[in-house]
Amino acid sequence: MIKVIDRLLLFLFSLAILIGCGFLLVGAFGWISYETAISFIHSVYYDMDTALIFIALAVIVALISIRFLFVSVRRGKADVPSIDQRTDFGDIRISIETVENLALKAARRSRGVKDLKARIRVSQAGLEIIIRAIVDGESSIPQLTEEMQAGIKTHIEEITGIPVALVSVFIANIQQASPTFKSRVE
Repeated sequence: MIKVIDRLLLFLFSLAILIGCGFLLVGAFGWISYETAISFIHSVYYDMDTALIFIALAVIVALISIRFLFVSVRRGKADVPSIDQRTDFGDIRISIETVENLALKAARRSRGVKDLKARIRVSQAGLEIIIRAIVDGESSIPQLTEEMQAGIKTHIEEITGIPVALVSVFIANIQQASPTFKSRVE
């Protein structure tokens, strides 16, 4: 919810700055006569209705600026998604990226696997690991995927201590044989 509010505030702030810059450019190019500008400034100084509008706008823009300064300087929790565990000695945080790399490392151990990508989801039952792979087409795909699933599940549970609920393997394609060129010696 906070991110939506910050986006709305950023939109309003950007719009106010854009409108202000537009007025400054129009004035700088001389498209507004000097008398009109002086009359407008006079009404800001001496007409209470116009002054209240400018005061309200200035306060709103200043508050939005203060909010953005606070958000940019504030040090919050790390934005890196992680899995948190509590032990007798303290807390352990393992990033999702670490678990992805562990899954890829375990998947590479299977023969015949070429291009790998991993995605991790955290559920109540444990980790859900989705592997996308390209295989060489020389090995049995069901046997290869079962071996990969078992290897990934075992490796991640041993290394992280986090239960793995399921490992899904998606075979995207087989690796195309690259044409071999014979070199000619003359």
